Amino acid sequence: MSTSTPTGLRRVVAASMAGTVVEWYEFFLYGTAATLVFNKIFFSEATSDLNAIFLAFATYAVGFIARPVGGVVFGHYGDKFGRKKLLQFSLILVGAATFLMGCLPTFGQIGYWAPGLLVALRFIQGFAVGGEWGGAILLVAEHSPDRQRGFWASWPQAGVPMGNLLATIVLLVLTGTLSDAAFLSWGWRVAFWLSAVVVLIGYYIRTKVTDAPIFVEAQREAERIKASSYSVVEVLKRYPRGVFTAMGLRFGENIMYYLVVTFSITYLKVQVGADTSSILWYLLVAHAVHFVVVPLVGHLSDRLGRKPVYMVGAVLGASWGFFAFPMMNSGNYVVVTAAVTIGLVFHAFMYSPQPAIMAEMFPTRMRYSGVSLGYQVTSIVAGSLAPLIAVKLLEIYDSSVPIAIYLAAACAVTFVAVLYTRETNGLDLETLDVADADELVAERRRAAV
Repeated sequence: MSTSTPTGLRRVVAASMAGTVVEWYEFFLYGTAATLVFNKIFFSEATSDLNAIFLAFATYAVGFIARPVGGVVFGHYGDKFGRKKLLQFSLILVGAATFLMGCLPTFGQIGYWAPGLLVALRFIQGFAVGGEWGGAILLVAEHSPDRQRGFWASWPQAGVPMGNLLATIVLLVLTGTLSDAAFLSWGWRVAFWLSAVVVLIGYYIRTKVTDAPIFVEAQREAERIKASSYSVVEVLKRYPRGVFTAMGLRFGENIMYYLVVTFSITYLKVQVGADTSSILWYLLVAHAVHFVVVPLVGHLSDRLGRKPVYMVGAVLGASWGFFAFPMMNSGNYVVVTAAVTIGLVFHAFMYSPQPAIMAEMFPTRMRYSGVSLGYQVTSIVAGSLAPLIAVKLLEIYDSSVPIAIYLAAACAVTFVAVLYTRETNGLDLETLDVADADELVAERRRAAV
């Protein structure tokens, strides 16, 4: 159990959230720009609207492909050298990539070099974000009291809607004060350049925290028993159930999130005919509610357990597409806002318990690698493809029903994963470390014999 004082714990939460807010400000900014801007300026004018959006989402998917690479690399060195150092590096890396995106020339200026450079920067951005999540949630989870880990560890998750909220506000201000031509020409770049300010603030906050005592002790213990392997192979060898269960828990949640916050923009723009400003206002309300709900659900997972809360989220998530897209078709401001907001509330029931339940699957010496692998690899086949698949389903069937079925199937996978997950609410993380150390010692004895 952590010995941190409440004040110290709050400082750790603030440091973790600072980076999460920055990185998801930038990640959401890209997702929104992919629909509103990039499809118009980074691809040939001869490309149809839906195909241009599809190509823009393909560059979006590159970031997801890079995320597990970042998760593996950052996980390896984060388990070896500490969470704090790697978190500072990831913040600088994603900030530099995002700032440079705002400097890119258009397709009309340099041709196919434009989308090529965009893809390269997107890969770097995804690589950095892939390393961010595991370190941020573990910094908090390893400092948290055992009986309150669900609540405290959910706060970095709340940094995601906060980052999205900031990005939405910036885009609303820019689109509201600039003409469409000015926004497409240079206004969108300002949103990307502003990330530099937030990065510097986040970096400064992160210099004020230290790694958790349990991590420092795990390093000493690993040295004592010569447990030098921190690799992905080692995690898969020793804790395959944890890794694959984490992937299943992530699958439906990840697909749902990107259908709600990314594909919905396309659906409202192309199918419903909503204007950019209205779409951003819908998202503004939804992200604000999501920010409030995430820690509340995290607290609920401490009271009721991780599994029941997650199961509720999977069931509710499976239902969302069947009523939400018809609600969007109404074009009514209140109804559309409710559809998107309800989606993120349902999502929170899966998203909030994630940090605690995944942290409680692995011993400290390989926890960063384990949670990053389970969390980030899934994004390749889940979140990265969700907008692409949804766009193609809409194009082929001209109906939202196949998209709703797709989401329901994804949530069913997650529901099954929850059934096979152990309930870990209130678990003392040190028990995992003791069991891991005992197993290593036993292995060496058997090998010696």
